[in-house]
Amino acid sequence: MTGIAREAFARRFLMCPPSYFAVEYSINPWMDPHRPVDRALAEGQWEALRATLTGLGHRVDLVEPVPGLPDMVFAANGATVIGDRALIASFRHTQRAPEAAAYEKWFRDRGFAQVPGAAHMNEGQGDHLALAGLILAGTGFRTQPASLQETETYFGRPVVALELVDPRLYHLDTALAVLDDEQIMYWPGGFSAHSRHRLATLFPSAVQVQERDAQLLALNAVSDGRHVLLPVAATELAERLTGLGFEPVGVDMSEYAKAGGGPKCCALELLPGTPAPPG
Repeated sequence: MTGIAREAFARRFLMCPPSYFAVEYSINPWMDPHRPVDRALAEGQWEALRATLTGLGHRVDLVEPVPGLPDMVFAANGATVIGDRALIASFRHTQRAPEAAAYEKWFRDRGFAQVPGAAHMNEGQGDHLALAGLILAGTGFRTQPASLQETETYFGRPVVALELVDPRLYHLDTALAVLDDEQIMYWPGGFSAHSRHRLATLFPSAVQVQERDAQLLALNAVSDGRHVLLPVAATELAERLTGLGFEPVGVDMSEYAKAGGGPKCCALELLPGTPAPPG
């Protein structure tokens, strides 16, 4: 055991109920419309994730799902949010593009100071993870490099570009997870050589996981600084995290893995300073 006392911090998340979740098309290597989603099981897994978050003391707000948008359940892709500013996603694929309007309405209705839509392709927290005054930004499959300057200017934080190279790990939050404000975990094989060097320089003590963990979508995790919610099958990684003083919490997201998603995909974190809803 490391002896490090990890501290959990209360978080606020936005989730979208899986009322219309299905795999109806294929826009990443995980998706096969011939592998149907078990709707009842998917509902139960989503409810268990929400109950786990609230049971740990976190707040979960809900955005209303929209018929015809089966991937809207992956709320993390809807925006990048820091304080009272939300930068609404601009999706690469036409199937998901209408989600942006639903997320924009949610933020506007709750009094966010600014809610612009991204001018360039930008898939929200799927590709943007904030810590220690930085924003780590994944490019290569969804978010365009041209969007990074816009993100940096809008939030007033340096953006670190990281090139993703494995199509199975098409968003940053499938190849890297933020554990706390100083620690990350990632699979090196998901990044270009230049980006691996950049990560090693910025985070010399990072947890480097094995490919088998990445293929379990174990890096699509939610951490509050102590508790780490990750797919229940990632037992080896859970043991490593325990040895580092974290408390892994396994959640079954097998139905969402059929679409290439996991715990983090379903939970958009509203970073500190986010305004509370009226009333």
